[in-house]
Amino acid sequence: MNRIYTRTGDAGTTGIHGGARVPKDDIRIEANGDLDELNCQIGVVRSMSAGASFDAILHDIQKNLMTVMSLVATPSEERDKNPNPLPEDLVATCEATMDALTENAGPALHFLLPGGTPLAARLQLARAVCRRAERRLWTLNRQDPVPEEILKYINRLSDLLFVMARCELARQDWPEERWQAFSYKNQL
Repeated sequence: MNRIYTRTGDAGTTGIHGGARVPKDDIRIEANGDLDELNCQIGVVRSMSAGASFDAILHDIQKNLMTVMSLVATPSEERDKNPNPLPEDLVATCEATMDALTENAGPALHFLLPGGTPLAARLQLARAVCRRAERRLWTLNRQDPVPEEILKYINRLSDLLFVMARCELARQDWPEERWQAFSYKNQL
């Protein structure tokens, strides 16, 4: 019988790609834990929007996050041995998706209070988890370089989740609860 448990983590360590063991609270594991939580949040969003126009986008995001987590679990000196490549157009695809969705929701001119429809609220929660994962990746990057494409992708992904939340509000004809204008964009 194949068991899911190995008992190898009982002493507070876990294995990473390449075979090394690190403490379970190592920044690499913390970053991957946040990415895993993000992937789970996106899974919840997908379950709420089954058949909706976001399903294919979210499915691709989940697959990309699995590759990202594999690469994050791999120390930089071992990364060339990792068999899981990122799509070459990862960031560009994320940006193009945002641009297309923004046409439906209109320009983002304000900070919004998270909420609205249940789906929009879950997308905002995923966005917040994505931002936390991004912070952990930058902490890891100071100790062991994270591929630049991953850092850019996670930054864009949080923006994409924000845009998707806005699209959901627009689709449901639900008003955005605005807090204040984005001053850094010099809005009037």
